[in-house]
Amino acid sequence: MSLPPLPPRDQLVPPRLPPGAELLAAGRALARDWQVGRNAFLDAAGVACEADYKRRAAGEGRIMQHAHIGFRSVERTLGAIAEVHGTCAARGVTVDRFGITLDWSMGYPPAERRARPRGTGIVLEGPEDFARITNAAPAAAHFGDFMMGLPGALENVKAALAAGATALGNLGQYFTFRLPDWDDDVATTEATVTALGLIAAQPVEVLVHSNLDDGFAGLFADMSSALGMVLVEKYIVETLIGARASHCFGHHFTAPLVRLAFHRALASVSEGSVGTMIFGNTVSYKSVPAGNFASLASYLQADIWALGRTHTGHAVNPVPVTENERIPDTDEIIDAQTFAHRLAEHARAASGLVNHAEVDALADRLVEGGRRFAARTLAGLAEIGIDTGDAAQLMLALRRLGPKRMEAAFGAGAPDPQAWGGRRALALAEWVEELEHEARRWAGAIPPADAARLKAAGLTAIVASSDVHEHGKNLVERTLRHLGVTPLDGGTSVDADDLAAAAVAAGADVIAISTYNGIALRYAREVTEALARLGAAIPVCIGGRLNQIPEDSNSGLPVDVTREIAALGVTPCATPAALILHLTALIEPTQETP
Repeated sequence: MSLPPLPPRDQLVPPRLPPGAELLAAGRALARDWQVGRNAFLDAAGVACEADYKRRAAGEGRIMQHAHIGFRSVERTLGAIAEVHGTCAARGVTVDRFGITLDWSMGYPPAERRARPRGTGIVLEGPEDFARITNAAPAAAHFGDFMMGLPGALENVKAALAAGATALGNLGQYFTFRLPDWDDDVATTEATVTALGLIAAQPVEVLVHSNLDDGFAGLFADMSSALGMVLVEKYIVETLIGARASHCFGHHFTAPLVRLAFHRALASVSEGSVGTMIFGNTVSYKSVPAGNFASLASYLQADIWALGRTHTGHAVNPVPVTENERIPDTDEIIDAQTFAHRLAEHARAASGLVNHAEVDALADRLVEGGRRFAARTLAGLAEIGIDTGDAAQLMLALRRLGPKRMEAAFGAGAPDPQAWGGRRALALAEWVEELEHEARRWAGAIPPADAARLKAAGLTAIVASSDVHEHGKNLVERTLRHLGVTPLDGGTSVDADDLAAAAVAAGADVIAISTYNGIALRYAREVTEALARLGAAIPVCIGGRLNQIPEDSNSGLPVDVTREIAALGVTPCATPAALILHLTALIEPTQETP
């Protein structure tokens, strides 16, 4: 069966995109002035880079640990790194690496950052600021989100390298993230490829980190496509650019079988690469803190078993059990790290009880499907004229193609228009199963009479997300479909004025927004203001993380803004049930003729 048609070449690669070879050469030339410096971690460990440290720990069979600090204040972040590392060390627990929450404004070119809206992370101005982080404790500093894959990538990478950071990301964000009011994907590509050239020219190994859950892989319906994206990214980073790719996963992997099998499959295609970390399964935190300890133990035990069998250099990531309620505080991070260390001692003793036959069978299926996906992707793009030997062309073509069209065209399974990804999945992604189950549950909870009225009304809802997180948007779309409401795609990371214009043009009956990154009130206000400018009175509903950091905040922590959103005339929706209730309220009850 022939593959679905792809867009013309010029829609994927515009003439103004410079050749990848020129961008890589420019990056390599910068290595004369920008090289990996030394810091507290490299000196204390006596290594040239984190990859060397990881291989040494893996050779010893030691499970490494990663902690994440999520405060908005730089000073508070520095203090937390030192406190977590020191307190854990006193308990005999080694925290090997720290990640921090950088602000999305750091993705813009430096000259534009001050004028751009802030998110919920910290802002580092230059090499000196980065060095404060890398010297806060003798542990590796991981700079992931909003570093690379965005228009400010080159300046960020320069500063991080000078501070001695040797694991830089997040390449996955190049393919999926779009900064507010930034549409120049050619400039984004130029910055990213040039930065990769600088990394490849370093005298020591620097890991190009890619979080699969943040890229296309986290949006594919088939897990074999996710593994195929690993191979595509490895081809770009290692074959075309000459750097070293390092992948992580874990946010949306819940079942121990799936975590074990995906790790096994990833290890089999990594060919000597070391991993950064296996992220905690934060989507399973749906209880109070005491209940979330069960989820923490479930995913950590699987990860420890996986590393005990094949040590890939990944660190485990024990996420504090308060993560689903608020930004975890320092003592909660320490508790989670202590818990992980103790669990590793118990998990090792139990690893011999695991029968790996089912794990290996699923891993083999993922590898076979992943290799087919990667081969089809490169061959299919070459067929329409994309130079798959040019890193810039290939990356921009993939970005513009997008995950849905990419999986429909190149996925390993047989075509099936009824399937979520357009093909029958070799291994259906857990997030698809969970969202479909949730969508049916919410749709099924509505009284039959209301469901019949809603279906007969023929409503349309334009559904969008304020940021890159798409799963909330997907849940709303699927729920609406089950209710007979037509969902229109309003976009991901869509600017408020563009969303309002699209809603008016489509004649939508309601705008449904999913938000996550602590900008709920600002985004709701921007949408209502844009509608007012257009003279439109379309109802707006918003759900997700309805919080925001106050401008006069001393703590840097987001606060709930549900009441303020309601005051704008926007309907806050803590769950899809609130959206459904709002939709039914839009329909006048059928009046009996006397």
